[in-house]
Formats: sequence, C-alpha cells, structure tokens
Amino acid sequence: MAKRAVKPIRIEPSSGNVFADLGLPDAAELDTKVRLAVEINRLIKDQRLTQVTAAACLEVSQPKISALKNYKLDGFSVERLMSFLLALGQDVEIRITPRRVARAPGRIVVQAA
Repeated sequence: MAKRAVKPIRIEPSSGNVFADLGLPDAAELDTKVRLAVEINRLIKDQRLTQVTAAACLEVSQPKISALKNYKLDGFSVERLMSFLLALGQDVEIRITPRRVARAPGRIVVQAA
C-alpha cells in the first residue's frame, strides 16, 4: 500500500480566552461571565438544589436558572453573577494589580478557590 503525503496540521496556541481567539467583541466580559457561571452551576449541583430551590435562593425565576445552567448568559451582568455567588455562601474577591508587561493588554482573571 502506497503511503500518502501527510500535510502538517497548523496549530495556534490559545490566548487563554476562547472568545478572544474567536475574535468576539467583549471577549474578556464573556470569559468572566462563563467562569462565574461555571462556579455557580457547580455550587448548585454540589448543594443539590433543584432549579426551583435555586431560583428562590437567588431571587430569580426558574427560567433564569435554566438559562444559567445552559450558559445562556446574555441576560446576566457580571455583577449579578457575583451576587449569586454571595447568595450561595461564597466570598467574591476583586484584586487589582499592575500589569506584568508594560505594553501588554490588561487581563481579567476569575479563579475559583
């Protein structure tokens, strides 16, 4: 059997933000929202809350919890997602530090403990 020539696959390293890699506007905000939503969904699951119970705890409607669980985050601000974390018994810390490289773009980091 004859061997076929294998074309090299071009691989681009990620910036760490898939939304920026895709060229989406507001990539930093989208990344922040998703990271917060991942943590909220983990807490809802770990606390074994139903969507109805989670909705009551977070003072929103059940369809909002469904949207959150499906990462449909257009109706949520970063501040609102942070308030959900507070309602779920978490502390939220915002830390401001100087940039590591003077001419590099700024970055936003969301990190779960």
